[in-house]
Amino acid sequence: QVQLVESGGGLVQPGGSLRLSCTASRSIFRIASMAWYRQAPGKQRELVASISTAGSTNYRDSVKARFTISRDNAKSMVSLQMNSLKPEDTAVYFCNAALATYTYWGQGIQVTVSS
Repeated sequence: QVQLVESGGGLVQPGGSLRLSCTASRSIFRIASMAWYRQAPGKQRELVASISTAGSTNYRDSVKARFTISRDNAKSMVSLQMNSLKPEDTAVYFCNAALATYTYWGQGIQVTVSS
């Protein structure tokens, strides 16, 4: 059974940092492009950052220079380091693993940026 398990969310003040981690089943991690999405209340889910199996990264414009996605193939883990957080970063963040024929999602983890 494929599982994506997220951790690291919580409440942080504006300007603060959080690190999200997602552990995936080893059977898919090595062949999957990994990504983080987020969904704020009343809004559509949006791509935050992605990283290919080769390590190529992609970010949405609003998080460039603030967020960093990375993957540890030995641990089957993808992480999202979030710095200089803003209230508009508040959302449920989802880990995503994309294969050629199927996409897997984690259950989501809340990130709240508020003073």
